[in-house]
Amino acid sequence: MTDNPELVAVFKALADPIRLKIVGLLARQPYSVEQLAALVERKPSTISHHLAKLNEVGLVSARAESYYNIYQLEPAALEETTRRIFSKEQMSAATAEVDLDAYDRKVVNDFSLPDGRLKTIPAQRKKLLAVLRHLVQAFEPDVRYSEKQVNDILARYHADTASLRRELVGSQLMQREGGGGDYWRIK
Repeated sequence: MTDNPELVAVFKALADPIRLKIVGLLARQPYSVEQLAALVERKPSTISHHLAKLNEVGLVSARAESYYNIYQLEPAALEETTRRIFSKEQMSAATAEVDLDAYDRKVVNDFSLPDGRLKTIPAQRKKLLAVLRHLVQAFEPDVRYSEKQVNDILARYHADTASLRRELVGSQLMQREGGGGDYWRIK
């Protein structure tokens, strides 16, 4: 997320309870600094500081009215900023450097012996799925395997091949033809 300075700036601007109150009040109607200071029980200089932060990211604007600046929320800017920074592309880009397989590797390492065999089959569903995602890699896509071939491959990892086979099919990582037919990996 820190690779998106606009996203970070908006979150920083809204990451203060006083600023959130100010945004809430300005969502109802425009106010002067003095009015906002009285409403949130802070000094005008403090309110000016918070308004400057909100103004920097385009969430509020000011217009001169007599001797005062009247501040108002910029709902169109708020909506556009929100739409832009929370787009699917922006949110995906925020995770570009995250290792999405780190959890699976940790679980597989925790449940594996040095030779790659499983110490035990995880009882917890989340961990079992991580192990199954690892095991299914032993099967080639678009190749059909007999039950015996599946058992031979799974036996490299654990003696309870029947449970592993059932779990691979039940987790929709592999499919099976009915009546003892072939098995294949789902892409």
